[in-house]
Amino acid sequence: VQLQASGGGSVQPGGTLRLSCTASGFSLGDYAVAWFRRAPGKEREAVSCIDDSDGYSQYFYADSVKGRFTLSRDNAKNTVHLEMNALRPEDTAVYYCNANIVSDEGDFSAYWGQGTLVTVSS
Repeated sequence: VQLQASGGGSVQPGGTLRLSCTASGFSLGDYAVAWFRRAPGKEREAVSCIDDSDGYSQYFYADSVKGRFTLSRDNAKNTVHLEMNALRPEDTAVYYCNANIVSDEGDFSAYWGQGTLVTVSS
């Protein structure tokens, strides 16, 4: 069972990156998936989340990324993408993906991917 985050890199302000969170050993489509980030010297921050547990997709975006970041599923590839547009220097951080689920029996499971570094700088 593994969660793999990828797609980080260095871009100039205003640029675009697409992060990917790919699961192996379990079906990511059954899980809520969230992206967090930790900037240097700051607390970890929730960036975005998708949750389909109620039968329809619910999305969360932090105020700081609304209108710029978009989360989407690619169930065929067992992957969730975070499209990041109009990037700002303050978006510089290590980004982590998380997958979690509460089973019908009430058991909670969560997996973390390794971080992927996003650097926005001119």
